[in-house]
Amino acid sequence: MEISHFKDMYLAELQELVSVEDQLAEALLRMAAAASHPALKNALVDHHAETIAQKDRLVAILNQHGVDPAAHVDQAMEALIRETRKMLGILEGDDLRDAGLIASAQKLEHYEIAAYGSAAALAGQLDLRNDQAMLHASLEEEKAADALLTEIAKGEVNPDALAA
Repeated sequence: MEISHFKDMYLAELQELVSVEDQLAEALLRMAAAASHPALKNALVDHHAETIAQKDRLVAILNQHGVDPAAHVDQAMEALIRETRKMLGILEGDDLRDAGLIASAQKLEHYEIAAYGSAAALAGQLDLRNDQAMLHASLEEEKAADALLTEIAKGEVNPDALAA
């Protein structure tokens, strides 16, 4: 597919984000099932619900623009999730697995932060203020999820993994 207009590039970015959220929603449930620390398990489950809401926001934006939300598959997210599965398969012990889960989850979150930040900036350039506000809300949720994972890692999971 060739893109020749700025707005089309923006809409393609949103379609990619729908794919990101779809893939992440599934991965978060698998990650929560693998987690042993209650705070980590809860954070992953809570972020799953937030991920569904973020996808719904994206679909609403794309519907307003008359664009099919499911037109793209984000290959970068596929690769990040594949790496997460690989990591979980080689880590031994609950504490070490939880530390690996956080490291992997933060890679996923950082990718989303970059994607939402870019999409919000594109919306701003297009003077699509409602879109921009919705994308910024998701961006802030992603930043908060990342901060919570850092807090759980520093306060509970990593010290336990180090002591194991």
